[in-house]
Amino acid sequence: MKFTDGYWHTRPEVDALYAVEVDDIRVDEAAGTMTVYAPTTTIRGRGDTLNRPLITVTYSSPAPGVVTVKVEHWSGGARRGPEFAVTGEEGFRPAVKLDDDAGELTSGNLTVRVSRGGPWNAAFTCEGRDLTASLPKSVGVMHVAGRAHRTDTAVARGLTGLGPDGVTSWVHEQLTLEPGEQVYGLGERFGPFVKNGQVVDIWNEDGGTASELAYKNVPFYLTSKGYGVFVAHPERVSFEVASEVNTRVQFSVAGQSLEYHVIAGPEPKDVLRRYTALTGRPPAVPAWSFGLWLSTSFTTDYDEATVNEFVDGMAQRDIPLSVFHFDCFWMREYQWSDFEWDPRVFPDPEGMLARLHERGLKVCAWINPYIAQRSALFEEARAAGYLVRTADGGVWQWDLWQAGMGLVDFTNPDATAWYRSKLARLLDQGVDCFKSDFGERVPVDGVVWHDGSDPHKMHNYYAQLYNEAVHGLLVERRGAEDAVVFARSATAGGQTMPVHWGGDCDSTFAAMGESLRGGLSLGLCGFGYWSHDIGGFENTPDPAVFKRWAAFGLLSSHSRLHGSQSYRVPWAFDDEAVDVVRKFTHLKMSLMPYLAGAAEQVRSDGTPMMRAMLLEFPGDRAVHTLDTQYMLGDSLLVAPVFRADGRVDYYLPAGEWTRLLQPGGPAVPGSRWVTEEHGFDSLPLLARPGSVIPVGSRDDRPDYAWADGVTLRCFELPDGYERDVVVPGGTGEPATFTVRRTGDTVRVSTTDAPAGWGVEVSGRTARAAGAGEVAITLGD
Repeated sequence: MKFTDGYWHTRPEVDALYAVEVDDIRVDEAAGTMTVYAPTTTIRGRGDTLNRPLITVTYSSPAPGVVTVKVEHWSGGARRGPEFAVTGEEGFRPAVKLDDDAGELTSGNLTVRVSRGGPWNAAFTCEGRDLTASLPKSVGVMHVAGRAHRTDTAVARGLTGLGPDGVTSWVHEQLTLEPGEQVYGLGERFGPFVKNGQVVDIWNEDGGTASELAYKNVPFYLTSKGYGVFVAHPERVSFEVASEVNTRVQFSVAGQSLEYHVIAGPEPKDVLRRYTALTGRPPAVPAWSFGLWLSTSFTTDYDEATVNEFVDGMAQRDIPLSVFHFDCFWMREYQWSDFEWDPRVFPDPEGMLARLHERGLKVCAWINPYIAQRSALFEEARAAGYLVRTADGGVWQWDLWQAGMGLVDFTNPDATAWYRSKLARLLDQGVDCFKSDFGERVPVDGVVWHDGSDPHKMHNYYAQLYNEAVHGLLVERRGAEDAVVFARSATAGGQTMPVHWGGDCDSTFAAMGESLRGGLSLGLCGFGYWSHDIGGFENTPDPAVFKRWAAFGLLSSHSRLHGSQSYRVPWAFDDEAVDVVRKFTHLKMSLMPYLAGAAEQVRSDGTPMMRAMLLEFPGDRAVHTLDTQYMLGDSLLVAPVFRADGRVDYYLPAGEWTRLLQPGGPAVPGSRWVTEEHGFDSLPLLARPGSVIPVGSRDDRPDYAWADGVTLRCFELPDGYERDVVVPGGTGEPATFTVRRTGDTVRVSTTDAPAGWGVEVSGRTARAAGAGEVAITLGD
């Protein structure tokens, strides 16, 4: 939200109070806090302290490398939840010190220094390197005359917080950017990957992928300079990213206080590791979830015969299938959600699900948190108080999506238990997981939550409670190692309940690019797994779009064939589409030992499987703006093709890269842009120099004993290279291999006992069984 009119003036309806100077700094060494009192004008004498607002800024730290900043005008207001859960390091206290010149708080490698003399200045440094600063006119309390902003759209989107006098208060902070510094993140945003110059409102909405609206808004950004900022407010946060003041990121919230965390690197991966330690790390997901998911699609006609036709068709065409998904119309129209199979098309759901399980498939069912008025559950939920209520005691309803629908109130523990009981019955019938759709259409005006939550805070936070209810049930019933959802809405902390998919995109190359940008932005907010609708959702893709998207989708962490008005089985397009889907499905299954290792990095460090290039190459400024390619794990570069004619431009960082789809070809030198043309069965997929990629012995399913029969493919290992490569177990036992290169010899050894493992170097393969060593001499 903008408050100024150019450099010199505030907007006519804005009365601004800024932290001008420091009156006093007080430190509490035992608590590890530093509190700064900042007058909103220059104080020349005692008389200037009368009738004058004072801004209080408190610095603390929950964990090494993180500084928490709380800006307050009036601190006595009512405090209504919900709030984001932030987990610090138990017993940690930062160091604080005070002298005549400044106060300092140091947390690990991050220091904030607030100067006593002169204009307001709070500078953040990491290991002595300047990161960012809060300068004059950065800390502000803004009183805004309400009528200028109270439009119908603003009210609908929760952009007002009017007091009885028709004025709303906002608190903002502005942190500096240096020339060339790029800003990323802020959730799953489908517009430009670099956020500089953008206005971003953190407000979940069902807006598709073609606008500034987003399903997954996260008030966290990361910069190319190696630090991040998490604004700890679940309500609307308004970001002006070099869009109001060109050299600053401004963020503001309605009310009298603002709290945010500055998170140090020095590398972007370090920032994500610390951020996800605060807000939660993604857990492991079941191995079967990495296989190919096939959907009925949305508004298509289908019954059990259709399902069998699809499953049989995939098997006949040798396309491994892992999950079958039943979309909305497994329930009867006008009754979503009543969690009852439509008997007109699925008269024997238990038998049908059992038959799918016999074929080795998992089953996913579509759900949402709305209860339509025609559903038998509506009156049950209304009478029990399980639906969100209006201020007059009635049930909030509207007709968008489902006629007369109400919204389950997950702040009511009894309502949550009731909702989960309906899902538990589906699990008993044979459903394995749920697509937890929607969660963005959450009202703010005139509604009352069971626990008294602030409706504005609940708007974004609702997705957290909704997915917690669903994912938590799966953990209880299936076990943590076998729990997975396919969720659309989320906010900060939502990464702890994977997987998430990119929502409703069009079926075009442009939408394919939008989807990738959204996934890369979400990954820079700690979300480790991400998927999208192969071929696009709206309309029907032409065969070229489908085939290009299939290669991209099967080189994503999770892969699903899904659409709106048409089926997405590959033979619905052409024979070549079948070949493309077959090839890349088998490829992904063979890469499971490698992908499982990348997934372990998600769980341990919060590093996403699909990585913006800057995560792996932060020192190469050429990658800082790249949003049409990515790293899959730490060693594979993927450049999707966004054109029917196969032309693709991509950038290779330094070193000699190896093409995975064209074995035996010459290495491709990096530090340059490459232009190529690829057939539909290909795309740039290159192995990073100095990497070891474990490839599995099977390509027909994702869940197998990954170490048994594994081949360690070694790429351009430098002399002196030594590394332990851990291959997770899957359905077998894990194994650790030590890989060394000395001179012209590459040696691989293990004390574990995997069956039939091998090593490949420069196209030559040597194999062994059980514990032992294999050596390959280059040039022989």
